[in-house]
Amino acid sequence: MSEFAPICIYLVISLLVYLIPLGVPFPFASNSSTYPEKLSAYECGSDPSGDARSRFDIRFYLVPILFIIPDPEVTFSFPWAVPPNKIDLFGSWSMMAFLLILMIGSLYEWKRGASDRE
Repeated sequence: MSEFAPICIYLVISLLVYLIPLGVPFPFASNSSTYPEKLSAYECGSDPSGDARSRFDIRFYLVPILFIIPDPEVTFSFPWAVPPNKIDLFGSWSMMAFLLILMIGSLYEWKRGASDRE
């Protein structure tokens, strides 16, 4: 059990670092949500106009998806940080296959014009 003590201490400290900032504001907060100004909709100081549930163009969703693509690429590229003599042939080819799939996806998006601006 003693070999797991550092992990348990790390988990306890992590939970405290997460939970303390969430709980500290409550004793100092006032009940200001009862003011009508706080309950009104905020739209740059003017009265709200139009419906908030209107449809968005698909480009508003494609741009974040385009920025998410490099994240798994970087994450799954970490095994290549080991020395070359420690990684076997299967590991090298599986990483090449992963990068090939990502490259095909990126080329498809580029060909479809997902990142074009109007």
